[in-house]
Amino acid sequence: MNAESWLKTIREFLYGMLGYEFEEHAMELRGSLEMLFMSITFGDMLGLPIIPPYYSLRILPYVVPNIKSWKRRVSREREFSDDHEFDLHGV
Repeated sequence: MNAESWLKTIREFLYGMLGYEFEEHAMELRGSLEMLFMSITFGDMLGLPIIPPYYSLRILPYVVPNIKSWKRRVSREREFSDDHEFDLHGV
């Protein structure tokens, strides 16, 4: 093994030890905030009239690519253990 592969291995090890959990938590938080935003602005697609449609129509062109996946995420069945609060960190 050359020095470059050793550095890559050490970098990946340190990332897994120090940064992986932070990244996972950030991605989970981003997903939940995105789902909340979509629910507030486009909840009328699911029958949740929260904001007048005028404001939703102004930002509609920016969120069109995300609507299909958002509807799928919101409509899937969930268990109480799917929530992040019930993860066993460090156990």
